[in-house]
Amino acid sequence: MPHIVVEYSDTLTDAFDRPGFGAALHPVVAKTVDTAVAGCKTRFRRIEEAHLADGAEDLAMIHIEVSILSGRDAETKRELSAAVVEVARAHVSPVPGLTVQTTVDVRDLDRDCYEKHEAVHPA
Repeated sequence: MPHIVVEYSDTLTDAFDRPGFGAALHPVVAKTVDTAVAGCKTRFRRIEEAHLADGAEDLAMIHIEVSILSGRDAETKRELSAAVVEVARAHVSPVPGLTVQTTVDVRDLDRDCYEKHEAVHPA
């Protein structure tokens, strides 16, 4: 925890620095929600097919879902959303003729139900 899922239009494949985004994002998320970077996990999903707005081909999207353990107040979640958008914007190069919509959704993981197991296997 936190779990982060990033969906992005395939037209952004070359413009979106995903490794850089993940490396920059994890410390920001950890600081904002007071957790450890070691617990952050980000998964990327390239979207090959989507219908955005009126279907114009000059639109692309990045949608970031951040799931955190429940108990954070609304202000913390708003701060997290804004910070995630800024990190994303810093890691997407402009693509001529393309408008990119970046959105963030912060969700709660139920503390009473969330479970984690970490298996460490010696070398």
